[in-house]
Amino acid sequence: MEGQSSTEDIIATVTVNAHEARSLFGSTHRYLDVRLVKDFEKEHVEGAINVPFYSSVTPQEKVKNPLFVEQVSELFAKDEHFFVACRSGVRSKLATLALFNAGFKNVKNMAGGYLAWMKAESGEA
Repeated sequence: MEGQSSTEDIIATVTVNAHEARSLFGSTHRYLDVRLVKDFEKEHVEGAINVPFYSSVTPQEKVKNPLFVEQVSELFAKDEHFFVACRSGVRSKLATLALFNAGFKNVKNMAGGYLAWMKAESGEA
């Protein structure tokens, strides 16, 4: 459709890599971690805020958190700058798109997720 952006176009426009995210974090952006609470509690970036995108994940299915946008709206203003991360970057793409579609103007997906963040911290990537 002419004049409309595809999902991939939107995500590509609002994606930052881990190095960019690390330079933005704390100064101009906050970090929204969308992993399950149990995974966040095991390890996370200090100062990150956790709102799970899925309420449960099993080998058979992933159940989206029905309150995800509402919960994020309680913590972030629609014009606030923040990036979204998960473990590897797949779930955060979906979460970023959901937030973008809900009217969040300055939300960004962090490509590669927490794993990329840790690699960037160690200087690997």
